[in-house]
Amino acid sequence: MIPRRSALFMPAHNERAIAKSRTLDCDVVILDLEDAVAPDSKTSARTTAQTALDEGGFNPREIAVRVNGIGSEWHMDDVSAFANLPLDALVLPKAEDPEEIYRLGEQMDALGYHPDVALWLMAETPTGVLNARALCRAHTRVEVLIMGTSDLAKCLRIPATIEREGLIHALSQCVLAAREAHIDVLDGVCLDLENTELYRVQCEQGRTLGFDGKTLIHPSQIALANRIFAPSEDEISHAQAITIAWNDAIAQGEGLCVLHGKLVENLHAEEATRILALSEAIQARTKPE
Repeated sequence: MIPRRSALFMPAHNERAIAKSRTLDCDVVILDLEDAVAPDSKTSARTTAQTALDEGGFNPREIAVRVNGIGSEWHMDDVSAFANLPLDALVLPKAEDPEEIYRLGEQMDALGYHPDVALWLMAETPTGVLNARALCRAHTRVEVLIMGTSDLAKCLRIPATIEREGLIHALSQCVLAAREAHIDVLDGVCLDLENTELYRVQCEQGRTLGFDGKTLIHPSQIALANRIFAPSEDEISHAQAITIAWNDAIAQGEGLCVLHGKLVENLHAEEATRILALSEAIQARTKPE
């Protein structure tokens, strides 16, 4: 299991920011060649990202590159540029067509990308959300679905609210699609860096809706995402108690048991196992090297 509580977008042309990202406590660093880079700087930003990947030093964080979208003049050069460099994923903005995703996966194969390099898809348009189920299954490289909530809210003409009421249907639909495909799903960014209460509410809402983590735009957002999207001490203790009770029941030939007055079945044992595995993975990631 790989923790993806906090995925930080970093402008791919900003060498200082990239260097800083190697010291941050985020789970994922995404070097951004798309929205964060002006058209005149796309080529130089690509070179900067290549150099950063070649230099390495991002472990234990996952490292990904958001390429420019399919159909843009930079897309294929972006995809070709990173085939022989150490990275964990390519992030594709505005994913909409499952057939295009399949072709992109095949292009990565043909370019010599290691089989472990994944495709992370961004659902940030109505078409992307409506096609999320097919997108999540479009190619074996697809491993994460990311919500592009800013673009999606603009497309849907949704006013900004703390509870994001207008986005709930789309967010939940994408969580459902990701869960059916057994892949991770990340919530979109919060653009308001000064409103910490808004950010906290969005993180807690994302966790409640079933997201594995949140995409971020600033290092100041990392700590809260890491805390909210990690199992709490109470959740870990409860998961441990369920595991013990369940194992005892199985040893006695029982198919269920009662813990603190509540029925425990196989589904509860499976969720407890997931929680404990995530907690262990987080602890392993945060151990000093």
